[in-house]
Amino acid sequence: MLVLTRKRGESISIDGRIEVRVLSVQGNRVRLGVTAPDSVSVRRGELVFDVEMEPNDVASLQEGRRFACV
Repeated sequence: MLVLTRKRGESISIDGRIEVRVLSVQGNRVRLGVTAPDSVSVRRGELVFDVEMEPNDVASLQEGRRFACV
């Protein structure tokens, strides 16, 4: 695992196609912005894909993935 330190407003680039930016830091909470192509699925860790999910549930998770505040 690569561990990086970033300040508010700084970002990292993954494979030249995905950008993760630190939007704010308040106490022990960090707000991140993720910019990624439509072909890349971006989800919070607790929303790990479940093979038993209905197709409508998967579609709703994929909406708005261009820029997601996590």
